[in-house]
Amino acid sequence: MNIARLVHPGFWFDKTPLDDALALAKQGVGGFCLYGGTRQQVADFSAAVRRVSPLDYLLISADYEDGLGRWLPDAPLLPSNMALGAANDEALAFEKGFLTARQARSLGVDWVFAPVLDLADNSLNPIVNTRSFGKDPQLVIRLGRAFLKGLTKGGALSSLKHFPGHGDTTTDSHVALPILTKTREQLLARELVPFQTLLPFADSVMLGHLLLPEIDETNPASLSPEIADKMLRRQFQYDGCVLTDALLMKAIGDEKQAARKALEAGADILLVPQDPFSLLDFLEKEHIAPEIISRSHTHQNALCAKIKNAGVRPTQQVAFSSTDFSYRTAQKAITLCGTLPILSAGQTVHYLILGADGKISARPLLDALKNQQIKLEPFDTKADHLLVISLRRYQAFQGKIALEDADMYRLKNALKTTSKATAVLLASPWALPADISLHAKLFTFSPAPEFQETAAEILLGHRVPHGKMPVNF
Repeated sequence: MNIARLVHPGFWFDKTPLDDALALAKQGVGGFCLYGGTRQQVADFSAAVRRVSPLDYLLISADYEDGLGRWLPDAPLLPSNMALGAANDEALAFEKGFLTARQARSLGVDWVFAPVLDLADNSLNPIVNTRSFGKDPQLVIRLGRAFLKGLTKGGALSSLKHFPGHGDTTTDSHVALPILTKTREQLLARELVPFQTLLPFADSVMLGHLLLPEIDETNPASLSPEIADKMLRRQFQYDGCVLTDALLMKAIGDEKQAARKALEAGADILLVPQDPFSLLDFLEKEHIAPEIISRSHTHQNALCAKIKNAGVRPTQQVAFSSTDFSYRTAQKAITLCGTLPILSAGQTVHYLILGADGKISARPLLDALKNQQIKLEPFDTKADHLLVISLRRYQAFQGKIALEDADMYRLKNALKTTSKATAVLLASPWALPADISLHAKLFTFSPAPEFQETAAEILLGHRVPHGKMPVNF
């Protein structure tokens, strides 16, 4: 049997050579996980690697957790899971899953690595944040189940992640190994509740790169027989496809040895290695047990069969047709803490933008206010009304979520000379320290244009916020 099928390399548009991907496809890798690109690039790539693959079917996957717009500039950014948690609406969670599945499938992507079932119960977690539905396991179960139904209805495969729960950590596993010092009983009471409940409805489970020393002192969950085999497969009786989180992440050390240990622990798929060619050579020489290879092939065959029965792919025109989904979600999700000073036409408002990363902008919010005759000025030395806009969000490989010291210095100085201050947090709800004194905080949980424009309507008193905070401060 083909050992190469157990490896699913990553492909970064405008970075990874296409010839490398074609060579890997010809070698028989089981699929590719895609990063970036445009709609046309994704569609062309999916078709190209499938044409040369010797497999009956090649699986194409992506981390489209917030719709395709998180990775594709010409696709819509859908509401974050935390926005859905604030809206507390299962119909919206279903719709997000359905839209994501339809849009992904129209480009040839059949496998969406979602939903995230990690609990948002640690404000210092630099990588989960708005990817989570919230802190309450029952909320996560209800919305996660609805999202899964939407994905399935839309014809895409799903993946629960990051087993056994990455929420209550303070380390980004892209840069180091997080440690979760909880007992098995504590995990069963919180972190594992959503996974255990939703396993029967999932197409796959992604193992997290985190160390749980109370269960396995040596191996991260993704490489641990205690967690991947004894807990997931035996205790929870899960007999579906299990994959590692990306092997190129820095949490697991040498990826060749990590790959071997992951397979022996119970993983079926080795996802996104740093050097797939080298890993394939290594696995060929390692003489991996035939039953491990057979198990992986069986589980991947089941996924392929499900996709083949999912029906005809929708066209891009149909899948990306206009929808008011994000507007409807924003109107139910945006959450207010404090007493909001309402803005009025002709008023001068100074603004201070914090946490900019060059990839998202507050332009939709500012333009919406300007269109209602609000006079906007960048903050200089003094303001009657200050609008603090936080763009801070989770980002892989950054290692932290708090604002930079320079931004905190600017904020504290600005507040000294401001009469009224309102904050609009367009991503992380924990971006501003709790001890910062503000008249009001408006939480959108998403930088999508529809959320920014709805936030402007609330600032102007044209709309009332209805969201309920799904996390603690």
